[in-house]
Formats: sequence, structure tokens, C-alpha cells
Amino acid sequence: MIHRNARLFSMMTFIGMSLLGAVSASASESPAYKDASLPVDARVNDLLRRMTLEEKVAQLQAIWAARQDLETSDGEFTDAKAKEILGLGVGQIARPSENKAQITTNKTPEQTVAFVNNAQRWLIENTRLGIPAIFHEEALHGHAARDATSFPQAIALASTWNPTLIEQMYTVSAAEVRRRGGQQALTPILDVARDPRWGRIEETMGEDPYLIAEMGVAAVRGFQGEGDDVGKDRVIATLKHLAGHGEPTGGMNIAPTPVGERTLREVFLFPFEAAVKLAGARSVMASYNEIDGVPSHANGKLLNDILRGEWGFDGVLVSDYYAISELMTRHHIVATKAEAAVAALQAGVDMELPDGDTYPALVDLVAQGKVDESLIDTAVARVLHEKFMLGLFENPYTDDAGVDGFIGNDEHKALAQTVAEQAIVLLKNDENLLPIDAATLKSVALIGPHADEGMLGGYSDVPRHTVSILEGVQTYLAGKADVTFARGTRLTIDKGEAGVDSVAANTRSKERWNTDDIVLATADDKKGLMNEAVKLAAASDLALIVVGGNEQTSREGWAEGHLGDRTDIQLLGDQRELVEKVLATGTPTVVLLQNGRPLAIPELAEKAPAIMELWYLGQEAGHAVARTVFGDVNPSGKLPVTIARSVGQLPVYYNHKNTAKRGYAFSDMSPLYAFGHGLSYTEFKYGELTVSGSPVKAGGSVTLSTTITNTGKRTGTEVVQLYLHDKVASLTRPVQELKGFARVELQPGQSRTVSFDVAANQLGFYDQDLNYILEPGVFEVMVGSSSADIRAQGEFTVTGATTDIGEEKAYLTKVEIK
Repeated sequence: MIHRNARLFSMMTFIGMSLLGAVSASASESPAYKDASLPVDARVNDLLRRMTLEEKVAQLQAIWAARQDLETSDGEFTDAKAKEILGLGVGQIARPSENKAQITTNKTPEQTVAFVNNAQRWLIENTRLGIPAIFHEEALHGHAARDATSFPQAIALASTWNPTLIEQMYTVSAAEVRRRGGQQALTPILDVARDPRWGRIEETMGEDPYLIAEMGVAAVRGFQGEGDDVGKDRVIATLKHLAGHGEPTGGMNIAPTPVGERTLREVFLFPFEAAVKLAGARSVMASYNEIDGVPSHANGKLLNDILRGEWGFDGVLVSDYYAISELMTRHHIVATKAEAAVAALQAGVDMELPDGDTYPALVDLVAQGKVDESLIDTAVARVLHEKFMLGLFENPYTDDAGVDGFIGNDEHKALAQTVAEQAIVLLKNDENLLPIDAATLKSVALIGPHADEGMLGGYSDVPRHTVSILEGVQTYLAGKADVTFARGTRLTIDKGEAGVDSVAANTRSKERWNTDDIVLATADDKKGLMNEAVKLAAASDLALIVVGGNEQTSREGWAEGHLGDRTDIQLLGDQRELVEKVLATGTPTVVLLQNGRPLAIPELAEKAPAIMELWYLGQEAGHAVARTVFGDVNPSGKLPVTIARSVGQLPVYYNHKNTAKRGYAFSDMSPLYAFGHGLSYTEFKYGELTVSGSPVKAGGSVTLSTTITNTGKRTGTEVVQLYLHDKVASLTRPVQELKGFARVELQPGQSRTVSFDVAANQLGFYDQDLNYILEPGVFEVMVGSSSADIRAQGEFTVTGATTDIGEEKAYLTKVEIK
């Protein structure tokens, strides 16, 4: 990516510019900012010099709650209060696909386009300068909007270990957002998640910075496309949350992050840095948490010095929702909202989301001499640049022709199923119980508290349809075997807004995640359900038992009255007892885990013959599960997190330091399932490791190769994983670090060679002075099927003097498969 720091500096240098003299014109001529033939910077400069301070500050704000006053009860735009709300213009309008708060059903695609166009038209025709707005949406695993395609949850996306597929998925998500009027997505989440108690772990792509970097770069390219511009069918990607959000103290959302700057840089910042430098992400969101006493929204070193200065980011930095005011209400580093606005603006936050809560005070603060207007000019210039780059001044409106047929179409539906199939992780398969031969079955017991509904996880809306595991299995076995459902138990009791049980099945994920109060099921709620399920299992040829969690047992805890973090990571309620009783019937049983966080299930891992981790697989979950259980799909997913045996093992991430795992009295130190683990219906043999290019110096590269052979009878895909270890260094280093991976599809008996070309400059670390250096030394090479299943080993040497390689830092490994 070409950094634009020089461009930004020139953009803000108004006095003495010959261009401004050239574009000076009489009032009767069209202003230069409306001339599409001029460079974007020139248009920004011309528009900025025409703006009043009040109009500038309006560009640094969004509207969300206030947006509802622009709508009728049916979600249609009305200009009754438009002048009051939009009279000075606005930077962004949040989540236009949502309806007013009291409406549970959000806008259709056509209604969304109509609202966006009407709001945009009002801004263009009724404000002094006619500056259009950017509309932002949530799209963590597909556009979180009515009828949009709902893909697997983020942690499931990471389980595919397939950046190419993820780029395709986010390309579709971008197109669905753009076709209904949005231009920016508040995603991808690049938080490195190192505590499974944290309810937002489902929104992340796991615990490893390298894996997240690969997936994050792919996600940004999917959203934005290649190059510096964002195409007409793409949207601005927003990296979040900067930084350290994924290891909160106690696993509690927004809690302080207990890491030093070296760990911050090497672990938590790495995916963000890669996405900025390699994929050109155009927006970043700051995080709620604090690091060493400094909240991220007031952290000038993080946002100005590192993000903008070191990485060259010159896009728009947005606040998390209401996070600037939390500098006062939660962090207590300022006494007033005005002081919060000053702290955030000076730290580098360009735009306040979702509403103007503190930034309106900037007008008076400039007048009082407490804020230099040049800071506001800099932020506004960034916002305007994105609007010109998106082409909103020339093409502000969205064409609604065909939008309803495009959103959630059959092609997108098929992609959602492909992603779901690749996300499934086979954790255990004793005596090759799986896949099941459907021809041998006459009856199947499908058991589980949520097996009969589509489970989507957080940041979801209501797609055109969802396929439950029950529906998927029934459809697959139609005409072959009888499939009977028993709930077995209940976890929580769903309540509608009016307090009525049994929320409509296709809205449960959304309502469950949004509802504040969690009502745990009582013994009366569960009475008779377990006996019914056990009886059904005993009378069936096969039992498929779906256990785990739901959108209330693990979710974003965004307020004291809306919690989602947990003190334990076991199965909730009596699910373990249910599984054990089903196993005791002797009926062949497959345990299917459907959940948002990795669960400690050591007893089931010992007793159950077959276990699959599904996470939340999106709208096509049922079809993906059925096709995998019955062998049409050979599972290829790998865990993007380590699964602990108990909460007492935490932290349990694989890339720990040597001194971190001496052992526990009376307990196994090893994890239940290792990072990168995932079985197949076939077997893969690894050849010896070949090392070429050693010794290597700074600026060079080393190639590490091995041959993989499918020794089984089924076609399968193996995710070959490369781990390195710096054997002796001046500072302690992790015992393993993922430095590359490759998905390799092989026919029975087929062999292919995988070569990893690792740049020496990927191997550095931050020294005691926080310089990024490469030291001479020996690196251990480990290639295998997981971090704990190493199949080929070797080593190579780095030579030469210790070198500061900060300016030539490398990020991702090149892979070749022959």
C-alpha cells in the first residue's frame, strides 16, 4: 500500500497553494469541489475552506438514535425534523436497515434503499453545501440486516483456515451492504482472543495473531477490493477494536487489558498492522478497554504515533458506540463530556459514533481557545476524502432495481453453505464412527435444546430462511429414515418484547442476543424432557445430540444490565447429564457442539465416540451438518483457539512462554484440544522436511518444504501448519508461533508438496527499547496437522549482526503447492 501521509500534509496546506488560486471563481460558477475531474485532494481543500466551523463539526458526527426521528412508524423517511437533525449536514448515518426501536422487523432491502435515498436527497438539496452522508452497517458474518445472507459466525470463519474463501464471503457481504445503500461496514474484528470466558470470543477469529492477520487481510480485500479505491460494489472496511480488546481482565468485556507494550505490539497489534499495510484498510475503530491506565479513545501514542505515524494509516478513525463519553462515565479520566471530546480528538479519533454526544461541544471549545481548529480541519479532511473517494458527490443515490432479488440470492446461499461445510471441526472420531452410512439407518433421534432452530450468534438479523440441524437431517434422510426430535432440556427461556414465550423461530437468535434479562430454565421448564430424549435415543439406530449454548449464554456484555461473559466454560445446566444418559443407551451417538465460546468438556471428550465443533454455522447450518455427518463432505476445519480442560487452566493459548506450563498438581497440563486441531475422514502422511536458503540474513528468505500424501480411501483436505521457535534469544520467545498454513486437497493416494517461503524479516521481535530487530540464531521448524500434532521437524539459521528491521518488517508467508 502507498502511504498517504504526504498527501494528507499537502491537503491541509492551504496558504500559498497555486491550485486554490486557480480554482477561485465567481459565485456564479460551479465550485471546484463539485468538479469530478479534479484530484480528490483539491476537491477536499476547496470544500473545506467553504465550510463554517459548525458544518465541519457536523461532519465528525453520526446519527443513530436521532435517526429514528427522521422515520415514520413504518420506517419511511419524513422531513418533519430533518432540518433540526440534518440542517448542518452529517458525517454518517448509522444502520439504515434498522427500523425504529419499537419495530422488531427491520426494513426490507427496497425499504432500506428508499430510506437511504430520501435521507441523502434531503442532505444534498437542503443543506448549504450539499454534502452527502456515509451510511454504515454491521457485517460481522454477513450484513446484519433483514433478508441478507447470514454466514457462519466469525470464529467459525476462522475455522476454515481459508483466506480465499473468506475474501469471497466478504465480497458478497460488501455487495449486499452496498446494494441497499451502505458504504461502510463496521468489521472485520481483528481482536486476538485469549480468554474464552469473554462473551465476544465468538466475534473474533481466534487466538493467533498470524491466523487473524491472514484472515483479516482477506476480509479487507473482500470488503474494499484491491487498490486504494473502493469500487461501486464494495464498502469501506473498519478494523476493530484497537487494541488489546481480546484479553480483558477476568474475561469481562471492556475490562483493562493486562499486557505490556511488547506483547501489545507483537500479539494484539500485528493483525491490524498487516491489514493496514497489506490491504489498505480505510477505517479503524478504537476499543473500549484501557491499557496500562490509558483508555484507547484517549491513547494518542496508539492512535496517532503507532497507527498513523508508524503504519502510515490516513483513513478515518471512528469511535466505538458511545465510547468517548465513557472516558467520563466509566474511565473517569475527564470530568465533562467536553473534556472527553478534547481528549478523543487530540488522540486521533476523527468521528464520534453512533450519535453526536460529546463532539458537538467542539464548536464552543474552539471559540474558547481550548481546541485548535486545525485539529478539526484535519479530521474533517479525512472524512470528506472518503466521501469523494466513494463517488458520493457524483452518484449519491442507490438504484433499487433488482435489489430484492439480489439480497440473499441462491448464489450467496450456496456460498454460505460452502463456508459452513469448511468450518466444521471434527474433534473426535473413535473407531471411525463417522461418517454414518445413511443406508444402514431406519430411525434417527435428533436431540438438543436448540436443534430445531437456526442459530446465528451475535450481530445477526433475520435472513430469508435458516436451516436448523433438525431440518437439514430430515431433508437429507427424507425417504431413507425417520428422524424424530426431542428437546432433552432447556437452557434459557425465550421471551418476546411483550413477555410472551416462544419467540418466532426465525427471530430467536436476534431477540435472544438483544434481550437484556437472561431467564435460566428451571426444573419445571425441563420436566420430562430428558426422559423423553433418552427413551427416543434407546429406540433409534443413531442419536445426534446437539448441545452447547445460545445467544444469551455467550454474547457481548455491553452493559451491567446486559451481560454475556461467564465465570466458567462448561456446558450450561444439565446438558452433560443428558449426553451421558444418551450414551448409556448404547445407541451410536454423535455429539454436535453448537456454541459461541470454546467449552471445557473433558468428561464428554472421554466418553463420546464422535464429537464435532460447529460454532454457529449460519443460515445453511442444517444442510452443512447433514452432509458432513453422512459423508458427502469430508470435514477439514481446524480449531482457531485452544480448548481448555477447565477454567482453571486459563490462560491456555498455545503460543505461551517456556515458563508458563510447569504443570498443575493433580491435573493434566495439556489442553483438551490443541490450537489447529481437526480430524478428517481420511489420513495424511507427511514426508521429511526440506530446508533451503539456510543460513539466511535480514532481507533474505528461507524455504521450508514437505510432501503430504492422502493414505486413506476418501478425498480430503489437510490444513498444513508451519510453526517456528526461536531457540535462544535475548528476550523470552513463545514456544511456538504459527508462521504459515496451506489447505491441500488430495485424492486417495495423491501426494503434493507444500513449500513455505518465510522472509527473515518475519522473524523479528521488539527488543528492550522496543525496536523491531532480527537477531542471529537457530530457529526450530515444526510442520504438522496441529500445534500439538507435529509431523516433520528441522531447523535453520539466521546469521549476521542484530539488525533493526522496523522499516522492512515482513508479515505473511508465501505458500506454493505443487
